Amino acid sequence: MTANPSLSELANRVTEARDRPVYGHDALITCDRLVRVFTADGVEVQALQGLDLLVREGELMALVGASGSGKSTLMNILAGLDTPTAGAARVAGRDLLTMTARDRLAYRREVVGFVWQQTSRNLLPYLTAAQNVALPLQLAGTRKGRRARAERALELLELLHVADCRDRHPRELSGGQQQRVAIAVALAGGPSVLLADEPTGELDSQTAAQIFEAFRTANETLGTTIVIVTHDQAAAGEVRRTVAIRDGRTSTEVLRRSEIDATTGHETVVAREYAMLDRAGRLQLPADYLDALDMRERVALELEADHIGVWPDDTR
Repeated sequence: MTANPSLSELANRVTEARDRPVYGHDALITCDRLVRVFTADGVEVQALQGLDLLVREGELMALVGASGSGKSTLMNILAGLDTPTAGAARVAGRDLLTMTARDRLAYRREVVGFVWQQTSRNLLPYLTAAQNVALPLQLAGTRKGRRARAERALELLELLHVADCRDRHPRELSGGQQQRVAIAVALAGGPSVLLADEPTGELDSQTAAQIFEAFRTANETLGTTIVIVTHDQAAAGEVRRTVAIRDGRTSTEVLRRSEIDATTGHETVVAREYAMLDRAGRLQLPADYLDALDMRERVALELEADHIGVWPDDTR
C-alpha cells in the first residue's frame, strides 16, 4: 500500500505546478483547447474540437486539411473575424476571447495582416498598386505624411519585385502580380502576423511558387511571422513547417530541414512527419497508418525504455 503524501510533499507539488511555464508562454500564437461551435437550423456543428497550436515568432508555416477540417475557421479566429466558443487564443499578447469590438478593430489594423484567396478581394480597383499599399498607413492615422507613405509603399513593392507595377491599377496586373501587391498591402502596417487564406488557389503552379517566394522574402527580410492556409500539399512543401488539421484538431506535423552531403556538398531538404500530442496526452494517428494495420476503436500500448509501442487490438 502506498502511503498518503505528507503536507510538505503536497506543498512541493503545488509549488512545482505553479512554477511550471504556462502553455504557450513563449509563442507568438497560442491556441489552447480551442472550440468553435456553429448552430444552424437547430443542429450544432463543431468546427474546432479542442485544437492546440503554437506558432513561434518568425515562423513561416502552412496549415493544411480537407474541406471542413476547420482550418478556415481557425484562420478567421486568428484574423479577429470570428470568436471562439471556448478555450484560449492569444496572438502577440492579445486575448482573442475578451476583446471588445474596438479592440478587435485595432487588432486587425495593428497586429495582423490578411491576404485572401480571391485576388480581386485584396485590392481596391480604383487605386493604383502604390496607392493600395499606402492606404492602410493612411487609415491607421500614422503621422507619416503623403511622401513618407509613398516611400514606404515603394519599398514594399520593390521588396516583392513588383515596383514596376506601382502606377498600374489591379485590372492591369496579372494574378501573380495582384497577389504580390496584396502581400505588400498586408505588410504595410508592420503587422506581427501575416495570415493568408489559400493565396495561390487561383494561380498556376509556376505563379504559386513565385508567391511562396514572396512570402519567404517577407519572412526573412522583415521577420514577419506568416501562417498560410492551403489545401495544396505541393504548395505546403514550400515552407519549413506544415501542420495538418483533421476533424477540428491538429493531427500531424511535417518539419523540413536542410542537410549538407559531406561527400558532394549538395544541400537537400529532409522532411519528417510527427503525430501531434495534445495536452491531455491524446494523438491522432495518420489515417493510412490505421488502415494499413486495421486499427479501430482501441489499441494496445507498451512502454519501452525510449519509446511507446502502439499495437493492433489482438482480442478481436
